[in-house]
Amino acid sequence: MARNRFMVLLVMLTFFVISFVTNILDPLEPNIQASFQLSAFAVGLMPFAFFAAYGVMSIPAGMLIERFDAKPVLLAAFALAFLGSSVFALWPSYAVALPSLFTIAVGFAMLQVVINPLLRTSGGEAHYAFFGNLSQLVFGAASFLSPHVYSYLVQRLKDPRLPRGLITGTLRRMVPPDLPWLSLYWVFALIMLAMIVVVAMVRMPRMELKDDERVESLSTLATLLRNRTVWLYFIGIFCYVGTEQGVAFWISKFLETYHGVDPSGGGHSAVAGFWGLMMVGCALGLVLLKLFDQRKILFVFGLCAVATLLAALFGPRAVALAAFPMMGFWCSIMWPLIFALALNSLDKHHGSFAGILCTAIVGGAFLPPLIGRLGDAFGLRFGMLALLATLGYIISIGLWARPLISNATLGQSKDAQPGPA
Repeated sequence: MARNRFMVLLVMLTFFVISFVTNILDPLEPNIQASFQLSAFAVGLMPFAFFAAYGVMSIPAGMLIERFDAKPVLLAAFALAFLGSSVFALWPSYAVALPSLFTIAVGFAMLQVVINPLLRTSGGEAHYAFFGNLSQLVFGAASFLSPHVYSYLVQRLKDPRLPRGLITGTLRRMVPPDLPWLSLYWVFALIMLAMIVVVAMVRMPRMELKDDERVESLSTLATLLRNRTVWLYFIGIFCYVGTEQGVAFWISKFLETYHGVDPSGGGHSAVAGFWGLMMVGCALGLVLLKLFDQRKILFVFGLCAVATLLAALFGPRAVALAAFPMMGFWCSIMWPLIFALALNSLDKHHGSFAGILCTAIVGGAFLPPLIGRLGDAFGLRFGMLALLATLGYIISIGLWARPLISNATLGQSKDAQPGPA
């Protein structure tokens, strides 16, 4: 039991690391753009390089687990993330940034595929739902914390009047004076190195994948790709991740451009609030799913997200500072609901279908540079209106979804059949 509890802790720590690193890109964006004198489109290619790796690696990672088991894949994943972080920290340039981010994300795609079945094996099937929800809260907590760490390091490296401890003093000697934000990549490299050491020392249980966790043959994948339902939900996940990243990535730059908000001050607080309220929304979603049909929840949250986005884009400074974080709350339930509706719409091949859906995370690669391109041409406010299209598709899912099994609400059986939307 002690080993199992430690393995659950290791999985939670891995979720924390993935989220901490992934979502620091958002508050970093204005600094990177200014340091390398990039256009909005060029800086938007950074999340493209990152999330494109999920499209490339999600399905192959599932095949690697079946061949080599969890520990070798975890070690390789953290090693790739360490390589990407340290190379950019040593040679900071835009040309290095793109392959560096892609390398980090290849590692993270491998981690995402490993840790979910590892959590079931280590925590036990009876507790899997509980630990799964706990992992989402850990993920949200890391996303909330990372902008604050960024602000703390940058402010102490930029202002000589502020006190410096051992860590900030060491980082001050390692990063160029005009690139204080680069200190985060040294922190990333150190975290990845520590995780490599921890995983190398741990004896892991052998993972036996269930049928619904396996990525099946290429012929099965080909059959699924001919299924209209698969494509409809692939687009849904694509739109969700694109929306999440399209909002979070541009919050800080929008506030700086239109309201003069300092990226390392109010800008980072707004980004942290986005992820913090997403964590709150996840907790509330657990209650709402016991009271209402999941399609109705998705529909209402989608409409509220549209109204909130318009308020953020066209409202005054005070409204924008409140509305952008609130977008995290409305987005919070979209991923789990779309994913659940998708898997409950097919009666078999759930493992392969899940792999295809994870590949749709590549949506986060396309929306930020698209917004940047439109922003270069017409202004960032107009560029972010592209999010209305992705939110519109998400809202439509609440109308046309016909799952084979609906979520069980209070007073209904667990196997309730779908009724009219």
